[in-house]
Amino acid sequence: MGQIYLVRHGQASFGATDYDQLSDLGAEQARMLGGWFANTGIQFSHVVTGGMKRHRQTAEACFTTLPAPSPDAWITERGFDEYDHDDVLSRCRPGFDEPGAIRQFIAKSKVPQDTFLQIFEESMQRWMGGEHDDEYRESWPAFRARCHAALERLVATADPKGNTVVFTSGGTIATLCQPLLSYPDKQVAALTWNLVNSSATKLLNRGGRVSLSTLNSHVHLEQAGRAHAITYR
Repeated sequence: MGQIYLVRHGQASFGATDYDQLSDLGAEQARMLGGWFANTGIQFSHVVTGGMKRHRQTAEACFTTLPAPSPDAWITERGFDEYDHDDVLSRCRPGFDEPGAIRQFIAKSKVPQDTFLQIFEESMQRWMGGEHDDEYRESWPAFRARCHAALERLVATADPKGNTVVFTSGGTIATLCQPLLSYPDKQVAALTWNLVNSSATKLLNRGGRVSLSTLNSHVHLEQAGRAHAITYR
């Protein structure tokens, strides 16, 4: 039986001009995850990263504290990329299509996180609603199909008895878990919001049949006893 670990990237640079960049804490979270894998004796025969900088940076930081497989065992799979959150947000709030507009709007709020959550929920509902698919660079059905196709390709080629780790994003992980948990689209958005940075979701691969074993595990952060290390953005 093979195992596939879906790892959400470490904390990115939320609110910065370039979100697609790990913060110092994000890199630390990834190193803590690698240390936890090492302490539990888990080793990986293959490493897969999405095509975003934060995916690769998380993988590289993780393997500073964990024995890494050979370079030829690393692949980039753009099918595990996150949806375009800038496009999703700006289609719901047209004023957000200007560079830095979202960041400036949230900064003016008394409770920035609550404000962002409200905007996020509205935007995801519109994106997933199906009435505006042709307005997006990538519609919700297209994103979902892309993610599942990437997992199907991975399952078809993965070591049937080995461990594979995929460094990806929250929206991708929540979408891949949807058919395994049989929840509606709106729960994908809710789960995305609650996935912890550097958390690990474990899938079991039994001859091509995939099942969910562990969701959103972040014991490596809890064991450290540092509450500030548990982040969601």
